[in-house]
Amino acid sequence: MRASKLSGFYKRDSKERLRIVGDFAGLTEEEIAVLGNTGSMGELADRMIENVVGAMPLPLGIAVNFMINGNEYLIPMAIEEPSVVAAASNAAKMARAKGGFQTKSTEPIMIGQIQVTNVPDPASAKFTILADKPSILEIANEKDPVLVKLGGGAKDIEVRVIDTMVGPMVIVHLLVNVKDAMGANAVNTMAEAVAPIIEQITGGKVNLRIISNLATYRLAFARAVFGKEVIGGEEAVDGIISAYHFARSDPYRCATHNKGIMNGIDAVVIATGNDFRAVEAGAHAYASITGQYLPLTHWEKNKDHDLVGTIELPLAVGLVGGATTVHPTAKTNIKILGVKTANELAEVIAAVGLAQNFAALRALATEGIQRGHMSLHARNVAIAAGAEGELIDRVVEILVKEKKVRIDRAKEVLNNLSLEKKA
Repeated sequence: MRASKLSGFYKRDSKERLRIVGDFAGLTEEEIAVLGNTGSMGELADRMIENVVGAMPLPLGIAVNFMINGNEYLIPMAIEEPSVVAAASNAAKMARAKGGFQTKSTEPIMIGQIQVTNVPDPASAKFTILADKPSILEIANEKDPVLVKLGGGAKDIEVRVIDTMVGPMVIVHLLVNVKDAMGANAVNTMAEAVAPIIEQITGGKVNLRIISNLATYRLAFARAVFGKEVIGGEEAVDGIISAYHFARSDPYRCATHNKGIMNGIDAVVIATGNDFRAVEAGAHAYASITGQYLPLTHWEKNKDHDLVGTIELPLAVGLVGGATTVHPTAKTNIKILGVKTANELAEVIAAVGLAQNFAALRALATEGIQRGHMSLHARNVAIAAGAEGELIDRVVEILVKEKKVRIDRAKEVLNNLSLEKKA
């Protein structure tokens, strides 16, 4: 009888855990070997998370043609979805005619939230906290003297009083310059350190002390001009702008609009060992910050009737700490990018998001998304159907020609080709 209650599973080594999982799931030796392959991480994988049995590799592609602030970049992108890397590369090529991408970013300020409940006089508490700001900042900065020495550390405090279904709460925001880190560990440690003095000041009870992934002070911006002649004429420009306004007015479309942006952003965030869940959460929260879910990009025409695109979103990524400094592939990808600061990395990622959005909107507004996507998707379908070697290309060719990119049809085509080969 199979049982998922496994006493001491975490104490076993990865090979023994893999054997247990293999027995539980009835895995073949080949499946066990695939699951247990940790690639470039080797034994390091067993030290990164809990209950490790192997690794889940993603294809790593390189987006080309990117010119950002006059500098040349090759962009590593880790993603399983076809056409994303090709689309980013093509968009970057089109942007070069008008100077590529211009980017900027704000200081790497992260927000640590301290939730205070049961405060007798919330309005007075807000005043008192702000009056004691120097003492609170001093206590926070004592927790990370190295960060302070580098020019970072706790810089300011904000206080909000919010109404909830269980009564008013005083929310203290500790604003921390985390320099080249993503910053979660430093911010959380500082938030916990100042909790006792905040309880003393307010007479309330501190509950949560945690970083916010809505990093509204840590924004990245990118802008690019796409010449109308390069992208298919003014009709294409108008089509892209119309598609953008569709997304501005309809959350159902806007969700897919922003998902396309995150295709590019997440792929670079993952490739560099950063936290794509935090970036995703922050991006979608920022898209909703006005109370309406809106696009992260903006598209318009300039006086020459060329297409102008901009993007603005929070991007909390780092070059130190976490997987970025221990994962061997992530470290190599950072070297390929050649970025020297977390701000530069964020700006590169913003440019990729803008490029990805342009590519998707142009495809939708002109040839339709499936045309460019179909052949790449057909390759995955052909492989899933069992095609190998030269048969993959032959199956893809037939599926795309017929416009029937389905697993059942791929199997039929493969079977027919195999019979022809035998004959």
